[in-house]
Amino acid sequence: MGTVIVDCGSGNLHSALKAFTLTAKEAGAGDVSVSSEPEHIASADRLVLPGVGAFGSCSDGIRERNGMADAIEEAALRRGVPFLGICVGMQLLASIGRERGISKGFGWIPGEVVEIAPKDPNLKVPHMGWNELGIDDRHAILSGVSDGDHVYFVHSFHFRPEDSGKRIAHADYGGEITAAIASENLVGVQFHPEKSQRTGLRIIANFLAWAP
Repeated sequence: MGTVIVDCGSGNLHSALKAFTLTAKEAGAGDVSVSSEPEHIASADRLVLPGVGAFGSCSDGIRERNGMADAIEEAALRRGVPFLGICVGMQLLASIGRERGISKGFGWIPGEVVEIAPKDPNLKVPHMGWNELGIDDRHAILSGVSDGDHVYFVHSFHFRPEDSGKRIAHADYGGEITAAIASENLVGVQFHPEKSQRTGLRIIANFLAWAP
């Protein structure tokens, strides 16, 4: 099936599809498609889960779509294909989210999603715009990415993993916030690689070549 970007009804996927398709073509990394069909998702060679909006709405949307949650689990957990979560798609890897009450996540990387609380009162939430990455771990997904490279964020909540070693990159926004996490065949980025120009395209290319 190649790389499948999951359409869970949480937003416009055009920019993600364009960035992944272009990068895959340049790298000879196979086909990229968008699908909400469980059979396509379950048989994907690589899985991308984007998400925008509230944690609970995205979580509910996936679980309410017939067979989608099981298909994502089949590919990512049972078959162990490379999985990339983007923005709320990354947050859903957590145990719980604390946006508008408590909502259940996938629980694949234990931790919680909490509101950003900048120490500087002049910094507004949501955290929106370009920010520098700080690299915590030289994971394959960050090959060729350097401390200080800029990526594009739009979010009010961030992932706080129980095991700090799962965090592979952070950003500073009145305190450190999680920018990327990884565990076995699972990776997630809080920023939007499809909107992050050269650095984002490099991360997409890394994911398409990644063999965990």
